[in-house]
Amino acid sequence: MSTEATTATTPAPDRQAAEPPPRGIGASLPSAESRVKTEGTFPYAADLWAEGLLWAAVLRSPHAHARIVSVDTSHALEMPGVRAVVTHEDVPGEQLHGRRTADRPVFASDVVRHHGEPIAAVAADHPDTARMAAAAVIVEYEVLEPVTDPEKAFEAEPLHPDGNLIRHIPLRHGDAEAAGELVVEGLYRIGRQDPAPIGAEAGLAVPRPDGGVELYIASTDPHADRDRAAACFDISPDRVKVVVTGVPGATADREDAGFQLPLGLLALRTGCPVKLTATREESFLSHAHRHPTLLRYRHHADAEGRLVKVEAQILLDAGAYADTSSEALAAAVSFACGPYVVPNAFIEGWAVRTNNPPSGHVRGEGALQVCAAYEAQMDKIAKKLGVDPAELRMRNAMATGDILPTGQTVTCPAPVAELLAAVRDAPLPELPKDTPEDEWLLPGGPEGAGEPAAVRRGVGYGLGMVQLLGAEGTDEVSTATVKVHDGGATVICAAVETGQGFTTLARQIVQETLGIEDVRVAPVDTDQPPAGPSCRGRHTWVSGGAVERAAKMVRTQLLQPLAHKFGMSTELLQITDGKITSYDGVLSTTVTEALEGKELWATAQCRPHPTEPLDEAGQGDAFVGMAFCAIRAVVDVDIEIGSVRVVELAVAQDVGRILNPAQLKARIEAGVTQGVGAALTENLRTPRGLVRHPDLTGYALPTALDTPDIRIVKLVEERDVVAPFGAKAASAIPVVTSPAAIASAVRAATGRPVNRLPIRPQAAVAT
Repeated sequence: MSTEATTATTPAPDRQAAEPPPRGIGASLPSAESRVKTEGTFPYAADLWAEGLLWAAVLRSPHAHARIVSVDTSHALEMPGVRAVVTHEDVPGEQLHGRRTADRPVFASDVVRHHGEPIAAVAADHPDTARMAAAAVIVEYEVLEPVTDPEKAFEAEPLHPDGNLIRHIPLRHGDAEAAGELVVEGLYRIGRQDPAPIGAEAGLAVPRPDGGVELYIASTDPHADRDRAAACFDISPDRVKVVVTGVPGATADREDAGFQLPLGLLALRTGCPVKLTATREESFLSHAHRHPTLLRYRHHADAEGRLVKVEAQILLDAGAYADTSSEALAAAVSFACGPYVVPNAFIEGWAVRTNNPPSGHVRGEGALQVCAAYEAQMDKIAKKLGVDPAELRMRNAMATGDILPTGQTVTCPAPVAELLAAVRDAPLPELPKDTPEDEWLLPGGPEGAGEPAAVRRGVGYGLGMVQLLGAEGTDEVSTATVKVHDGGATVICAAVETGQGFTTLARQIVQETLGIEDVRVAPVDTDQPPAGPSCRGRHTWVSGGAVERAAKMVRTQLLQPLAHKFGMSTELLQITDGKITSYDGVLSTTVTEALEGKELWATAQCRPHPTEPLDEAGQGDAFVGMAFCAIRAVVDVDIEIGSVRVVELAVAQDVGRILNPAQLKARIEAGVTQGVGAALTENLRTPRGLVRHPDLTGYALPTALDTPDIRIVKLVEERDVVAPFGAKAASAIPVVTSPAAIASAVRAATGRPVNRLPIRPQAAVAT
């Protein structure tokens, strides 16, 4: 039957009208913001406006390292339309700020430590005037030799009063004298990946009558941003309010406080609303990037390929300031052996300051870098033994109950072998040999220089692991309130929606628990209790857990009068599809009827079990939980010109429990795609510390044409009993694993070692 006939005879609209809308946990509930975002009416920070608005611009250093001799703002202040110019002398409170360590100045005062560091900020009545005035600020520099090689940072003159070494972790586990019959070594380098958010940073600061200020920004951690701003402005935190505007994508912490603080200072100085919209170049210069990393590895294995000992040295380039480098180093050292059983491990990890751009939180920080290295080592062992790479990994796969090199027991589900078997046994994509050559999708893209005769196909594997939530004693807590009124419900929680799907999940939780269809999630600001940062999938756990607890408390309030009336406990009542029924059928009513005339609310917190810092030997129960992933990559490589095309990535992932199938699939696909960029194209080049081509033409992001077929072959639902709903975060682990799998496949196709990410063409040319 033709398509036209099928369409004409199928009563699709009537059938769709009869189907109930998706709701509750396990349903593919669409995002409440999806329509306004696709229509272009969603209010992002760059869209904000206020009466009497001034425009801001920031003067940034053109040097990676320099001494500031003088700053002359007089010419800028004399320009018509300029209302204020601020430098370090105009900061009334704390001069330094930082996510974990306060080591970063609001404005550079005596020394510039990285390209793009703020020197001054201007407010004017027109954006062009503001930019010209910023350019009119005269700064006399004494240019200094930058320290850009992290290995040389150990012996270089201190770049900061705190020195160049941010943290050193010496991990010692097992017998230092242990040795294997087979030894393989490798040196690996991981490049600087930029988060490259969809929208550049923007914000609006509005002064308050009480001498405070309101910051309308795309913050991912509003309470921390508020506290930093209050310390800088020398006012109490209750006089600073952060209102979270639409976040246009966040593959890392979205906002740099160095962007927000000048904005607020200008609003306080002028008494007028001030707006700042960064250019794409400023965005590249200001926010944090993935840590470039140097890794040296030595693996010992027995004759069967079972790991005996792993030795490694890991050096993270933190850039000019500490940011989250300590946490990234802890993850890198702790997961340096991967999801494998390793009885003996001796890892040295360092994070150092340089004059390179700042590094910080980017999905899977620390874990991605070591995954690329230890998987390359596993390929070397397999090749040396003549063993199938998947089989070698299977012999060493970690399971629940095994011990990490940190001494922590893996108590969460760890179905590593099951994940690996799923991708190994999945059917491979067909070869293009039966199609005409002019229809081949060759490496290098359409009309590329590739020749079919020079193309080799490779299959490779990657196994990855990441932590869930913060680590080493981080107090992970979130607070949520659920209010029921007028037949609907409102969730109040300061968990920022960055695209990870929290607002959708919150609606599903309340629908599931209370049987209420109409659920709204309130906008986020700092008048609400803290929920913490939007990273590491923590809001699924801690904020989702807080919403669930609050909803259950409201459920008890709703059911108690009915239970009392019928002489039974609330445990004997259930809510299903908007109806309240008792176990014996005596009671049957709707939620709407039970709620009539009532307003119910409850507030609850969720705080996972505590962790502890790593000790002087790198030992300790540092992590709340972990997630695992296996990816099989299939690539085509033109071995003459080194072009790589990723044909397919087959993914098997440990998800705990599927809360929203469509949303989970989207998160995995997005994570895999970000990993493709890290593997093949994304590397922010910084010769002598200067960012080269800070734009989206010079920085090569993967497009839809570069994205391979992504097949999710298995999602393992083995619930983590300590996590709310038993679910695990889904976004970071495919980012961590896919670059290692792609590199493994390129090694299989070319026979080359491939020891650098992103993979350069010369590394993919077969010898």
